[in-house]
Amino acid sequence: MMKDNFKNICTQFDFIGSFKKVVPYGDGHINDTYKVTYDIDGKDINYILQRVNHIVFKNVEGLMDNIERVTTHLSNVIVEEDSENGYEILTLIKTIKDNGSYHKDDMGNCWRAYVFVEDATGHTFAEDTSMLYEAGKAFGKFQSLLSDFPASTLHETIKDFHNTPQRYKNLQRSINANVVNRKDRCVDEIEFAENRTELVRIITDALKDRDVPLRVTHNDTKINNVLLDNKTGIGRCVIDLDTVMPGSALYDFGDAIRSCGSTLTEDSENLDEMKVDYERFSAYASGFIENFGNSLTDREIELLPMSAVIMTFECGMRFLTDYLDGDKYFKVHKNGHNLIRARNQFRFVMEMEKNLDKLNDIVRKYCEGV
Repeated sequence: MMKDNFKNICTQFDFIGSFKKVVPYGDGHINDTYKVTYDIDGKDINYILQRVNHIVFKNVEGLMDNIERVTTHLSNVIVEEDSENGYEILTLIKTIKDNGSYHKDDMGNCWRAYVFVEDATGHTFAEDTSMLYEAGKAFGKFQSLLSDFPASTLHETIKDFHNTPQRYKNLQRSINANVVNRKDRCVDEIEFAENRTELVRIITDALKDRDVPLRVTHNDTKINNVLLDNKTGIGRCVIDLDTVMPGSALYDFGDAIRSCGSTLTEDSENLDEMKVDYERFSAYASGFIENFGNSLTDREIELLPMSAVIMTFECGMRFLTDYLDGDKYFKVHKNGHNLIRARNQFRFVMEMEKNLDKLNDIVRKYCEGV
């Protein structure tokens, strides 16, 4: 997109100052993200501008309604102590024309803008356990502040996003369709998934039977969705709220461990080096439980380690499904990228299954302290 086109998009938002520049920002799989700089009397003011992927998020209006309501609630309930400790809420920039939460351009693209969180970074892979502890605290605080929000009133921004049984059905459909003739390249991965059907209903059945409560959940708790302060390292702000909707705390905890609890990143192909990193698991679990443990039910606590297995399995199925479908959902950067990701996730499932008793012991230890 040309600079003049960006400038035109920016004029739709209540930015302060004069347009200076725009550059691509981050490495997200779904949306297109840019850092926009404005000038005010020689001082740079930064914003985040995003083009929402309306192919993935078909109900942009509902998605943005969720984000607006949740961020408003968070801003109203955050206490002075939280602010003094550096915890921030993602802040939407409204449109000038109608004070709306997003702008739809003449091409049908949907744009939104946020205040840029300065001097903070989202990390794809945690370099040390203190980063995971802070991320756990931030996501725990996020859920704690939303504990009294009526979860059932939120829109389902992606239907069946963490519906693991439906993800398994989608995989079976893609295996049978084999639209790009890739099934023969992933026979072992298909067999792996089909041998673990007992995993797929654990959380959804618990929600249905009300063994675990329905909560407002982030549903995409990768480590890079918490901005950590560049100087102090504290968890400053939870970002990427596209999938905030009704769900289970088990989704959030499990997906976080999926993204940070192994010795490898999700793109790594050196699977012989894949292990459960107990220090990383402990660091994240301790932070999350510290800020949210008092609200967890006994059944949620019991299922926390298993949720990491389930969410990793689900993500592996999603990568495998997308590979079989021709890489239509996740952005890929090399041949077989989604198959590489699926193999990685499935190997981590195996490692956690072998060590589930130890993971349960770690969670129980931290829960006894809250």
